[in-house]
Amino acid sequence: AAVEIQPACLGLYCGRTVLSVNGSVETYGDCGVCPRGQRTDDNKICRECMGSPDRYDWLYLGFMAMLPLVLHWFFIEWYSGKKSSSALLQHLTALLECSVAAVVTLLLSDPVGSLHIRSCRVKKLSDWYTMLYNPSPDYITTVHCTHEAVYPLYTIVFIYYAFCLVLMMLLRPLLVKKIACGLGRSDRFKSIYAALYFFPILTVLQAVGGGLLYYAFPYIILVLSLVTLAVYLSASEVEFFKDLLVRKKRLVVLFSHWLLHAYGIISISKLDKLEQDLPLLALVPAPALFYLMTAKYTEPSRILSEGGNGH
Repeated sequence: AAVEIQPACLGLYCGRTVLSVNGSVETYGDCGVCPRGQRTDDNKICRECMGSPDRYDWLYLGFMAMLPLVLHWFFIEWYSGKKSSSALLQHLTALLECSVAAVVTLLLSDPVGSLHIRSCRVKKLSDWYTMLYNPSPDYITTVHCTHEAVYPLYTIVFIYYAFCLVLMMLLRPLLVKKIACGLGRSDRFKSIYAALYFFPILTVLQAVGGGLLYYAFPYIILVLSLVTLAVYLSASEVEFFKDLLVRKKRLVVLFSHWLLHAYGIISISKLDKLEQDLPLLALVPAPALFYLMTAKYTEPSRILSEGGNGH
């Protein structure tokens, strides 16, 4: 297309919208913010995003989708207590809520009615923070060019969290009221109250640190899964393999951490070269095996007794 000579469009994310197209000639508007679903090209022209998320983008969205689910499960387990037999049903309900919210969010995203989404390609960290790059040509007037350059990776998370919250408020109170018989009247709704706290926190986290999370989430998964696995095994006093087989719940927790480990490894490697990256998944059980093999040598009472004997 022929490009008309116009004054330079300042700013990293400011662009000119295409007003009309006559054959090979395009007419452009003034320099400003690009409409939603568009971002600037190399010529500072707003172009519609026609790409689709790559594998890493989907892994990022999966991580952001897992956060409320994992927190739901944690607080359900934390507040259910040993007397309640309703924890499993609450876990399944939380999984249903997040799954339905994810499907509805994808169906409502452009193109509507499809599980595929149209997106812009993430090029650098500043793409997530366009509000910080509004130019001031005369140092007095600011040209506001803030738009979603990473469309829709930024806003789709907020939409998903909103659906999660709505579905939780519709389904969970009725379920908990009927089946949480082992808990007191004030304790049975504590997992729901916890969600009313962590959803705003997750929203602020995405709003402020969405770009940082995009690049750091694989390492966050690995570090947190390793730390929480070690804390759980030590708190549960698991020292041998037979201790895991005594209770099925411990095996479920162990396999859940292994899935998180695998997810983190896949996110880091992106599985670009299968013959090199797939063998890395063999490292998934390594932390748990290392803990179980060395736990008996680091048992506090044994260290204290040997220290006392030495003196």
